[in-house]
Amino acid sequence: MLLFLVSCLSFLLVSQSLILKQIKNPPPKFNSRMWVFLKSPHRFFILLARKIKILNRFFFPSIKKIQTINNTTKEEEEEFSLLDLPDLPLDAILEKLSPFELCSMARVCSSLKRSCTSEYLWQKQMKKKWGDVIGDVAQREWQSQLMTASKRPHFSTKRSGKFQLFLDLFMGKKSDSKKYLLQENSVMSFHLALETGKFWFPAQVFNRQVQNGHVGFMLSCYDAQLCYDSTTDNFIARYRAQGRSMIEEGIEWDRIRAPSVNTPANSLHISDCLDQIQPGDHIEIQWRKNKEFPFGWWYGVVEHLESCHGNEFNCHCHITDAVALEFKQYSAASRWRRTVISRKDHTVIGNEIDGFYGGIRKLCNKQEIAKWKDLWPNCTLE
Repeated sequence: MLLFLVSCLSFLLVSQSLILKQIKNPPPKFNSRMWVFLKSPHRFFILLARKIKILNRFFFPSIKKIQTINNTTKEEEEEFSLLDLPDLPLDAILEKLSPFELCSMARVCSSLKRSCTSEYLWQKQMKKKWGDVIGDVAQREWQSQLMTASKRPHFSTKRSGKFQLFLDLFMGKKSDSKKYLLQENSVMSFHLALETGKFWFPAQVFNRQVQNGHVGFMLSCYDAQLCYDSTTDNFIARYRAQGRSMIEEGIEWDRIRAPSVNTPANSLHISDCLDQIQPGDHIEIQWRKNKEFPFGWWYGVVEHLESCHGNEFNCHCHITDAVALEFKQYSAASRWRRTVISRKDHTVIGNEIDGFYGGIRKLCNKQEIAKWKDLWPNCTLE
């Protein structure tokens, strides 16, 4: 309708202009009243056109202005926040971050703080980095330390030393455990205690002190208390023997594993596989030099007894009481090469010269067997 009116007005203005142009110099006999009649509508339409133009500017913005408004609206619609994501995609993104990056993200806002300090997320971090070296024994030890500390009369959540420095670097200066939801019994707290070396955790070390020249410990695995050194990405081990501690530094990740059993290092492991082992099986057996030393786990294989001469068709080794064990890292003439144990009455056997043998565990996991083979010495031991 508006377009129709504008068209009519335009037509009238043009027509009036043509008429007035033709009679710009009217003849003398031209009636003045007629001239006024023709000129008045022309003025009226000119004023009306100006008002319509002003109204159009007010109510109908220009194309340029409309485009600017549309572009601004699109930009506002295109703005997207990380918090707009559903929980699953957000968790998938946060799982890719390192512990340092998670702690940095926790400082952005309260919503990200809750997400970045969740138990689920830090359990993933724990399994990813520490899963192969932290077992149930270490977790129980951590909980035991927390319980002991909480019973002290002046127990406080304040941290000091390397742990506080770590939090300052991760969380920023003047970090506060309450501000960052870092509770003592959380998985995040456990992870950070490991990272900073605050917590000495129980684990087992392959080939202890071999790098220091003690080749007699080849293909063995001993219990130790370990501390992580983040500057070198290695570990420090503390062994107990004869009432004193021995320290070994520079232990790499591939020489550490979580304890294979819950048996303390000074106790006999109760074997539950003696009725099942037969020639060809891979085993670990406890051994110690004397009763003042803790047991270590030594790799060996079950071999045929001398009575059957290795004849598979005439072999009764799997049903006899005697079981022959061989440690092939030693030469055939070595006294450490071979030993025989009893299935039925197995207990600690040995003497002060040859050492004492304890419990046995059968290796069924191919990864465990491959790990021992990777540690095989370059030369035969005597």
